[in-house]
Amino acid sequence: MPKFEKHIFICGNQRSDGHPRGSCDPNATGDLQREFKRLLRQAGVGSSVRANKSGCLDQCEHGPTVVVYPEAVWYGNVRLSDIQEIVESHIVGDHPVERLRIADECLNEPTCEHRKPA
Repeated sequence: MPKFEKHIFICGNQRSDGHPRGSCDPNATGDLQREFKRLLRQAGVGSSVRANKSGCLDQCEHGPTVVVYPEAVWYGNVRLSDIQEIVESHIVGDHPVERLRIADECLNEPTCEHRKPA
């Protein structure tokens, strides 16, 4: 099997209800990952792009969070309805979906305006 061209990591972290940082998959359904896999297969790229469920990506305030490598494009507040656009535009067309991107100044920054104290 050839190496993957892209990896998509979908946060599947769960926290207790009411946690100040939120939870990317509070009901542990894995719906986002399943939909990515389905749409990747449908687009004919399922063998060259891997959609992995990940643990916490530490971007909880922007969750549900997805990151695409090798480009290191971070997406926040991803909904099932956004996945087709990500697959068609970014994965197939190599054009990241700007409206969903997490701003660079928010990534791993304790001063991000979205971050609440834990």
